[in-house]
Amino acid sequence: MRDLSWPARVYLLAVIGVAALMLWHGLSSRADLLAPERVGTLLVLILLFLVCESMPTLLNVEQFAVSVSFSAALAAVVLIGPEGTALVGFTAVLSVRPGLPLVKRLFNGAQFAICGTVAGWVYLHLGGRTGVPAANAFDELIGPYAAATAVFVPLNIVLTLTMIRLATGSGTMAMPVRGMVQFLLSYLGYGTFGLLVAGLWATVQSISAVLVLLPLFVARWAFGQYHAQQRSYDATIAALCQAVETKDYYTRGHCTRVSRASTMIAEEIGMGRERLRAIGYAGMLHDVGKLGVPTKVLQKEGPLTEEEFAAIQLHPMRGLEIVRGIDFLDEAYAGIMHHHERHDGKGYPMGLAGDEIPEFARIIAVADAFDSMTSDRSYRGARPVEVAVRELHKGAGTQFDPVMVTAFVKALQRRPWQPPRRVEPPPPEVDETPIKDHDDPTMPIEVVSGP
Repeated sequence: MRDLSWPARVYLLAVIGVAALMLWHGLSSRADLLAPERVGTLLVLILLFLVCESMPTLLNVEQFAVSVSFSAALAAVVLIGPEGTALVGFTAVLSVRPGLPLVKRLFNGAQFAICGTVAGWVYLHLGGRTGVPAANAFDELIGPYAAATAVFVPLNIVLTLTMIRLATGSGTMAMPVRGMVQFLLSYLGYGTFGLLVAGLWATVQSISAVLVLLPLFVARWAFGQYHAQQRSYDATIAALCQAVETKDYYTRGHCTRVSRASTMIAEEIGMGRERLRAIGYAGMLHDVGKLGVPTKVLQKEGPLTEEEFAAIQLHPMRGLEIVRGIDFLDEAYAGIMHHHERHDGKGYPMGLAGDEIPEFARIIAVADAFDSMTSDRSYRGARPVEVAVRELHKGAGTQFDPVMVTAFVKALQRRPWQPPRRVEPPPPEVDETPIKDHDDPTMPIEVVSGP
């Protein structure tokens, strides 16, 4: 509690206070809730809820985990009403998850109690009946139950994300909007398990909780496998990027920033979720081919020989050779291979022009040049964002795709760019000879003939 900011503390106390009022009102108005004939149902639902709540799935968002316990809460909406649902949800404070602080337990229990009560009110308001459903009346429950689920799930997510935002001070969501929508839809799908519990209860009663545990844990396992796979992908990409940056130290952090800028452009032009992930990977790995370029060439000051420049020009192709066996990259291959092509056809390695250049490559070309211009180098300081944007406009139609430049400028207006801090201090002496930078359009590589 002491580690929380004041807004987070106030919000936490407000959520707990509202939940306490709902629980008090429910228990005082439903004396039959703890009657012997209902206690068995209540205990089984609480047990099902706690089993699921104690085994959540960690997501790729720091300190954020999800479980399918809300299915048991939604089953309680049908079987024992909003008051009982609040009681089932509040038992989240008893979760046996190891290392879960009391503050988080209290918040989880309180927000589940609120969500369950509100969902129960919606269910009753739309004509839903509480109790074990009769076989001939089951169809009448589907509409009210669907509405209750459509209220419970978004409210649960909003309450939780608000707490995370206040506690961490983050002004942005950690998950892309499209990703959040798909995440929400998948949760709504898992909500149908609650209706399955209620339906089975009419025939096999409390054994339905045991029967539904199997698909619930299959769902939980699927959640975990998906996010474990994504984490392994990210670890693979990070390892390759670290190898590149160890070799080419003056561009440390460059791949991460190019990935972020590429994703901003892709979101602006309306790419779907899977392609957004792929363009992020392509941005991270666009310079992985530098691993095949001699270090002395990468770090050479002054003009390059024709042979050295040829080695630089080969790095996109070497990058493709390095990552060719990584199946999950998909369309990212094209971005890695062609990010140094130019809109006017004067780029490399294949001299493609205009729409011949893959879309991923046209995006990365803009992001790559922008980050290079706005980053510190040993031979110059970072250029202001405004200057870099002018250079992008200047190169639109020749070096860069004008559509991608326009999209990036629009994205920057909504999400201001934070240039990186200098990683390496400048050398004590700097040669006056211009230093090459194959990413920076304002510092082109100088090539000299001969040995």
